[in-house]
Amino acid sequence: MQYPNFFETIEAITLYDELSEVLGAFDEGLLCISYLDVVKNAGHSCPTTAGAYLMAREGLKALYKYDIAKRGNIKVYFKEAVEEGTTGVVGNIFSLITGATTTWGFKGLGGNYARTGLMTFGATIPLQVRLQRVDTGAFVDMAYNPNNIEADAQINSLMKKIVSNSALKSEKEMFRTLWQGRVQNILENFDKVIDLKVGE
Repeated sequence: MQYPNFFETIEAITLYDELSEVLGAFDEGLLCISYLDVVKNAGHSCPTTAGAYLMAREGLKALYKYDIAKRGNIKVYFKEAVEEGTTGVVGNIFSLITGATTTWGFKGLGGNYARTGLMTFGATIPLQVRLQRVDTGAFVDMAYNPNNIEADAQINSLMKKIVSNSALKSEKEMFRTLWQGRVQNILENFDKVIDLKVGE
């Protein structure tokens, strides 16, 4: 399996998952989720997957400060409905990272470790996404704007050729290079695309 090298150079997310410790999945319940994991889960790498990953990573940092984020102890709220735009894609990535689900997730063991009911769409929040700790109620609101990272002017014209199945092999290769180059630029300059507001 070959992929762009930067997939493995982007800072990963380390979490503590009590359920995984109880069931013996990971020693001490510690697991690491990388951008490569997110790409495997989504099946592609694009500005949307990059933005979801960055919001989750930077949001968890702000929410837990110097502590390790606790997977399964985090509520996720989305301003838009699940069917709207790319919200479903973003929600899937947040579910992978935080464990949160709506009704379809793990229902728990003896009333503990449930992941259902931790994700809400169409929420009344000021920005695009909110992460909230179950234990303390502290939260962080987040917005993502990939347009702050300029895209190469050739991307749109090349994409039109690819969609219409008229692109040459060289044009397809060029598109892939430019597309992933922009994704890398977004991931490496996350401070330009992510807006965080911490609440109590």
